[in-house]
Amino acid sequence: MKAIALGLMLAAGTTVAVAQQKPAASAKPAAVPAYITAALADPARAEQAGDDARRQAAAVLAFSGVKPGDTVIDYLPGKGYWTRILSGIVGPKGHVYAYWPAAAQRYAEKSLGAIQALNLPNATVQVQAVNIPAADQPIDLFWTVQNYHDVANKDAGEPALRAFDQAVFKLLKSGGTYVIIDHADTVGKGLADTNTTHRIDPDYVKRQVQSVGFRFVGESRVLRNPEDDHSKNVFDPAIRGRTDQFVYKFRKP
Repeated sequence: MKAIALGLMLAAGTTVAVAQQKPAASAKPAAVPAYITAALADPARAEQAGDDARRQAAAVLAFSGVKPGDTVIDYLPGKGYWTRILSGIVGPKGHVYAYWPAAAQRYAEKSLGAIQALNLPNATVQVQAVNIPAADQPIDLFWTVQNYHDVANKDAGEPALRAFDQAVFKLLKSGGTYVIIDHADTVGKGLADTNTTHRIDPDYVKRQVQSVGFRFVGESRVLRNPEDDHSKNVFDPAIRGRTDQFVYKFRKP
């Protein structure tokens, strides 16, 4: 995702207490349920299926715990890769909201119409009128891929991330899940490179999200790449599509 100034310096919602539970270790690979396999095998998405292995789609979706009947927000959905799969998983009793914040209007224009034209019966695709995540009903899963680092760009920094995470906490159901997939930076770098190499320190993300009340459930390492030394911009052809990425799962108590 290209750098986006999300304008999240405004105060957000109610501050919640810091969760004190001990974080879990890296999660064991989850078995892939039949409903995920079926969604990935849908002939209607044949043109995007060639990217499934690189994205480790089956593994990360199984790790997330998404299931039929869930209500999901796919935040900053890009071209709708995940939106289409999630739509197939949650089925007719679930719903997927593919949302861009108001500040990302010009990025949404590149793909919003194309996703809407798919006429996914259980999906709402739109640019929201606000710059922090919002929903009209409690959500089971908040999902964002390669976008979390953008929230801190343009000197928005930690206050913007805190406002974002508080908003996600507020809209999730009790027991709801927050999944963040992003390009890893070297541990200790914090937010130093979010607007240059477009990477973010995984340990910083873990601490930040937990600081607003989430419990860290675990990590899937299926997108980790030890050959990526974190020095290159994620759009550099030498590493693009093969960056070291973390997959974190948090839960609202």
